Amino acid sequence: MAVIAALAGKHRITKRQIRDWIAGYLFASPFIIGFSVFIAFPMLYSVYLIFVDWDLLRPPSFVGFANLAQMFKDPKVNLSLYNSAFYTLFAVPIQLVISFLLALALTQKIRFRDFYRAGFYMPIIVPLVASAVVWQRVLHPEFGILNEALGWFGIAPRMWLFEPQLTKPAFIFMSFWMIGRQMVIFIAGLGNIPDSLKEAASLDGAGAVGRLRYVILPLMTPLIFYNMVIAIINSFQTFVPAMIITEGGPQDATLFVVLNIYRNAFQYFNMGYASALAWELFVIVVGFTLAQFYLSNRWVYYEERS
Repeated sequence: MAVIAALAGKHRITKRQIRDWIAGYLFASPFIIGFSVFIAFPMLYSVYLIFVDWDLLRPPSFVGFANLAQMFKDPKVNLSLYNSAFYTLFAVPIQLVISFLLALALTQKIRFRDFYRAGFYMPIIVPLVASAVVWQRVLHPEFGILNEALGWFGIAPRMWLFEPQLTKPAFIFMSFWMIGRQMVIFIAGLGNIPDSLKEAASLDGAGAVGRLRYVILPLMTPLIFYNMVIAIINSFQTFVPAMIITEGGPQDATLFVVLNIYRNAFQYFNMGYASALAWELFVIVVGFTLAQFYLSNRWVYYEERS
């Protein structure tokens, strides 16, 4: 209180301002405490763990840069990065295209439009574990719905979850189940485009494709950019489907980065090495995000800049 009083005397802060300042921090204290205890402290502690060998049972022992050296030599690390990058490279662009096309369709005046919107959004509120169990059944080689549907067209059943060359495409296909959030964001953006701009484009001779190319897409680029950034971050953090459905198999075809971190931390009890892997993922995700923000200046249109 002496410090506050000194500051009050120096800057002529009134007692009411001090009370407001204290009240503000009291109201913000649940977030500040939660962030400090559950996010900031674990992150800082994980930096310390990078330089130790700790199996949760014995006291940590300092090993210097051994965990970092092992990380660059471990073939599982490169494989998990490849799997996550492959998944991201194909899943994210297709998700954005499908969700944007759905948003375009569901902003038209069609019957049962709200029902379709709710139906496509519904998978978002289903727990990930439940969704993984459902998809495990859908992709079952003998009794799965997908193979049953393909059989109608004379396509032989495939071992979607047991053949390494088919497992990642199956996981990419599963990711389309969760495009409802992107779709809703696109719908909100499409609803904010002034009709006057579309009418002006029509008067200039632009058809539906022209309006989409020269009016709708430029105005939607901020939301496309936002959805792309969030989708890339989420795709690199894919864990639950791989853990529940395949446990990283077959032949480590679905050993994604977060699953590899989980294995080292809670199956092999190598917390120091797992912390090093976690920070490697953090650096990669931050790097991709910064690169996207840098490149966004070339293609993202913000109306207030004009």
